[in-house]
Amino acid sequence: MKVQLGWKAGPEQYPPVELLKYAITAEIAGFDAIDVSDHFHPWSEQGQSSFTWSWLGAVAVKTERIILGTGLTCPFLRYHPAIIAQAAATITHFAQDRFYLGVGTGEALNEYSSTGCWPPYRTRKEMMIESIKLIRKLWSGEKVSFEGKYFQTRKAKLYTRPKNEIPIYISSLVPNSASTAGKYGDGLLTVGGDDLEKAKKILETFENFIHTEGKETGNIPKMIELGVAFTDNEEEVIKYRKRFWAGASIPAVYNQKIYTPEMTEKNGEVVGSEYLKKQMLISSDPEDHVEFALKYLDIGFTHLIFHYSGPDEEDFLKQYGREVLPLIRENYEIPIQKNFI
Repeated sequence: MKVQLGWKAGPEQYPPVELLKYAITAEIAGFDAIDVSDHFHPWSEQGQSSFTWSWLGAVAVKTERIILGTGLTCPFLRYHPAIIAQAAATITHFAQDRFYLGVGTGEALNEYSSTGCWPPYRTRKEMMIESIKLIRKLWSGEKVSFEGKYFQTRKAKLYTRPKNEIPIYISSLVPNSASTAGKYGDGLLTVGGDDLEKAKKILETFENFIHTEGKETGNIPKMIELGVAFTDNEEEVIKYRKRFWAGASIPAVYNQKIYTPEMTEKNGEVVGSEYLKKQMLISSDPEDHVEFALKYLDIGFTHLIFHYSGPDEEDFLKQYGREVLPLIRENYEIPIQKNFI
């Protein structure tokens, strides 16, 4: 499988029009993919929170080559899975085969805040699996009367069907949940940092279940998000990381009823600068970034998503596209994308 080098778009940090400009820059700079969050609330009171599905439609018509996907959507509670099936199908009419659907079990930040519902993790996992089954049935274009434990439809039909098959990537942040991704998904989506062994275990569990399901490991995307900054100005990078993203570093936000940006921001206050530095690579040396990327490619990941959180997002995209991506491709024998910057 061809390795992909992508960019993480953060609607939690930037207004939608500004973020659209960065998406266009990412394609021109030579990135292969854009992975975008799907949140109702941002991680910080200082953040933003535009509607990802509207934004994806805008990006799809303003780009030609770059692959687009959600990283990630919770396809229940805040949404009904039938609506996600319809939304994803519609995006393919603008993006053609440049779209994947990334799903997960959600956060109270988005789901409880907008619905007042926050079931325990085991229930949410069951709801996600049932959602995936219903979404795939609806993508067939047939009339679907679905009788699930959590969801029902009555002769529901997508009259605007997907233009092509849509792969579903399932999120896994710990090794145990990677089994669900391997059993029900067309790909894996996870987050990296300073714990390479944990990433290996997630990948190993995922691949074991791929084999169990009779899927070909070599044809399955394995995506990991990596925090990077192409600069030596650690102080400025960490300041932005704390301002907009510190709350995302606290494991409790993924399973506890922490549902407002103020609450996540308060929890994020315990995150120190040294911890954040360990979770990402901050360097102006392209070789450091190549070495960082190759660690994950060498253990089996196929899709790397680089997350930079400012300042000067556009400059980062241009510099990374010009000075880092070609070197990663050269070291890993990836076909080089045409770079216009």
